Amino acid sequence: MSNKVALITGASSGIGEAAAMELHARGFTVYGAARRVERMSELAERGIRTIAMDVTDEDSLRAGVDRIVAEAGRIDVLVNNAGYGSYGPVEDVTLDEARYQFEVNVFGAARLTQLVLPHMRAHRSGRIINITSMGGRIHTPLGAWYHGTKFALEGFSDSLRMEVRPFGIDVVIVEPGAIRTEWSGIAADRLRKVSGGSAYAAQIASMAGALESESNARRSSSPSVVARAIGRAATSRRPRTRYPVGMGAKPLILTRRVLPDRAYDALIGRAMGSLGA
Repeated sequence: MSNKVALITGASSGIGEAAAMELHARGFTVYGAARRVERMSELAERGIRTIAMDVTDEDSLRAGVDRIVAEAGRIDVLVNNAGYGSYGPVEDVTLDEARYQFEVNVFGAARLTQLVLPHMRAHRSGRIINITSMGGRIHTPLGAWYHGTKFALEGFSDSLRMEVRPFGIDVVIVEPGAIRTEWSGIAADRLRKVSGGSAYAAQIASMAGALESESNARRSSSPSVVARAIGRAATSRRPRTRYPVGMGAKPLILTRRVLPDRAYDALIGRAMGSLGA
């Protein structure tokens, strides 16, 4: 893989950081991208090339892709990992916040994909790995906007896979379950920002507590579990279309598939604690 080039977004922490290390160990020339380059100093020390990139900024995306192509001549693997979780009741979350979550989680990945595809087509090969979530296959209360972005990225990826297959390009979806990253803390903080005076205050308190609980942390998997799946997806001759990985991903996706809607709703409601008004 010494001549293969990979671009990974959201590489400053968590899954993105672990994926950059994994692909570097597998012999890729890796570009780790994030808004804050200073947070990727450990990656740089390991020989991973770091690059400033904001997935919501067109100029930033273009400049990043242009730099990689100028330096390395190609982009073989794109890992669209940048994203965040913003939870809250549909009634309370502002549309500005909802739009921004779609900009980061969906449109950023889509635009970067558009910029990279011409270079992959020129080489008649490539692999796009979109990091969605088990949240793209299941639903939980207070997560309408977050789940909406992940469901959207799942559907986007399925259609894209069919479009680019004739050019030797494959599209793979990685669906992490509960992972030990900054995600839970960020989601809990955003929940509490909308909790004051909300009619959904009891639900918010229950969900935020569940996200930050020690038991949730203990049940979560290491980001390296997802990184290894990304490594397999990037190097397999014939990768699977989906890799559900990490704590809870496979059983919860299966549960959602087999249970009727209201039975699933009741199960998740009990699991999340007191969610009544």
